[in-house]
Amino acid sequence: MKDVQNQKDQRNIYLNEVGIRDLKLPVEVKDSAGRWMPVTAVISLSADLKGAKKGTHMSRFVEILQRNNRMDLRQLRTILEEIQAKLDAENSYLSIRFDYFIEKQSPVSGLRSYLAVEVENNASLCGDAFDLELTVRTPVTTLCPCSKEISEASAHNQRATVSITVHTEKFVWIEDLVKIAEQSASSPVYTLLKRPDEKFVTEAAYDRPMFVEDVVREAKQMVDQMPEIGRYAIEAESQESIHNHAAFARVVGDRSEREDAECTH
Repeated sequence: MKDVQNQKDQRNIYLNEVGIRDLKLPVEVKDSAGRWMPVTAVISLSADLKGAKKGTHMSRFVEILQRNNRMDLRQLRTILEEIQAKLDAENSYLSIRFDYFIEKQSPVSGLRSYLAVEVENNASLCGDAFDLELTVRTPVTTLCPCSKEISEASAHNQRATVSITVHTEKFVWIEDLVKIAEQSASSPVYTLLKRPDEKFVTEAAYDRPMFVEDVVREAKQMVDQMPEIGRYAIEAESQESIHNHAAFARVVGDRSEREDAECTH
């Protein structure tokens, strides 16, 4: 059959990216105990396209994914290398999003339940230059220091999200970034709490009031102690319980001494 995609395009216009977006597939990711965890991922794949080529072979993206359904640092690079080889591309890109479940124990009763955190990996291979951006979004609780200071009987608290985005060439455990997020806030959140647990969590948050500004500063101090992390961004966003808006704070940093790869996405 005629291969239309491989036909010559007379316009000869280079395209930075062509590919597939928001494909849902079952994949496996490894937890910090070394176990492979099945997750449902939303995946996008793309590559550049030479100006002389009419189109790319979209089905090859799916074929490559289905051969490489266990996602770790090495496998992400393998996928990108296969895209370059199969599609005659110089640059390749991958985005994968999924919910990652962490088993937690409630602080007093010790009951076990699972906490879902949002994870996103954005990887690129530009020539031979590999870059990985990992984002982990962790739900936490913050309690307002100002409210505690000015109120006689209570203080307002709220659900918040700590998002930590890191660029790294080495493997970083998702659990480590979740731990940083939880330790930076007034309190972690739990899926299952009994009354003694609720008392403990409420009082712990009251004893550790935190603005979103405090949260990102605390998290930054801990991220700065991780030599495997280069560039990073940390954001805390609080869904305010007594205001009709959200409050947020963000900090960025760069601990790497290497120059960024020339790769546009």
